[in-house]
Amino acid sequence: MERQQAPLGSARVTSQIAASVTRPRYSGPTPPVGSATARSPWRRWRDRFFFLLFFASVAIGIFGLAALVIDVLTDGLGTLDFSFINSYPSRHAGESGIRAALFGTIWITVGTAAFAIPIGVATAIYLEEFAPDHWSTRLVQLNIANLAGVPSIIYGILGLALFVQAFALDRSVLAGSLTMTLLILPIVIIVSQEAIKAVPNEFRDAAFALGANRWQVVKTVVLPQAIPGIMSGIILALSRAVGEAAPMLMISSLVFLTFIPSSPGDRFTVLPVQIFNWVSLPQPGFQAVASAGIIVLLAVLLSMNSIAIWIRNRYQKRY
Repeated sequence: MERQQAPLGSARVTSQIAASVTRPRYSGPTPPVGSATARSPWRRWRDRFFFLLFFASVAIGIFGLAALVIDVLTDGLGTLDFSFINSYPSRHAGESGIRAALFGTIWITVGTAAFAIPIGVATAIYLEEFAPDHWSTRLVQLNIANLAGVPSIIYGILGLALFVQAFALDRSVLAGSLTMTLLILPIVIIVSQEAIKAVPNEFRDAAFALGANRWQVVKTVVLPQAIPGIMSGIILALSRAVGEAAPMLMISSLVFLTFIPSSPGDRFTVLPVQIFNWVSLPQPGFQAVASAGIIVLLAVLLSMNSIAIWIRNRYQKRY
C-alpha cells in the first residue's frame, strides 16, 4: 500500500509550532558595551554615591544644629527663670534680664503687622484680581520678587536714612516697625498671591454666573478661601522679622535699656540686639545670660512657626 502523505499546510503549521517551542527566550542581538543594560551596575553605584552624599550633607546640618541647641540649653537653662524674664539689663550678669528687649520685640512685631498685613494683602489682591496683563504689571512682579532676596542690612540702612533721618522719627518704635515692614512686605505679597492663585477659577466663574461683580467675588469667594494660606505666610514673615538683628542694629543701637516703650515714639531694643550685646561682653557670666536669651528667642520663633503650621493644617482646603 502507498503511504498517505500529510497535506502541505499542516506540515508548515507543525514546523512553526516546533520552532516556537525550541526557540530561546531572547533571540535578539547581544547589547553593546555602552548600552543601558551594560551600564546598569554603574548607574546603581552612582545612585548610591549621590544618596550617601546628600544624606551626609543633611546629617551634618542636623548634627551641627543639634550640637548648637544642646550647648545653648546646657549653658542657659540654669539662668532662665522668671526673674530673668522680668528684670532689666544690668552691668552684673547675675542681675541682668530680658524684660525690656522682650517687650520691645512685641512692640516691633505688632507695629510691623499693623503696616505689613493690610498693605501686602491689598497689593496681592490688586495684582492677582484687578491688574491688567501688561508689561508694567510684570515689571512690578519682577521687582517684588527681587526685593524678597535683598539682604536685611540694606533695609536697615534704608530705614536709617529714610525714617530716622529724612522723616525725623528718631530711633523709635515707629521707625523700627516701618523698617521691618519694608523687610517683610515682599514676602507677604508673594505668599498672599500664591494663596489667591490656589483658589480654583471655577469658584470665580460660579460667582460671576450668579451676577456678582469683581469686588464681590474677591470679598465673598476668593478671600475666605485664601485667608488660611495668607495667615500662615504672614506669621512666618513676622517670625523672620522677630529674628532679624542687622536692621535693628542700624535703627535701635540700644543695648542697655531700663524701661519699656509706652508709645510708638519711644526708644526700644529687641531680643537679637540684646543677645548680640551679651555675647560680645568679655565676662564669662554674660555667656550664660546670652544663652538664656537665645532660649527665649527660640521659644518665640518656634511658637510662631507652630501657630502658622496649625493654621495651615486646620483651615487649608484641598481641591
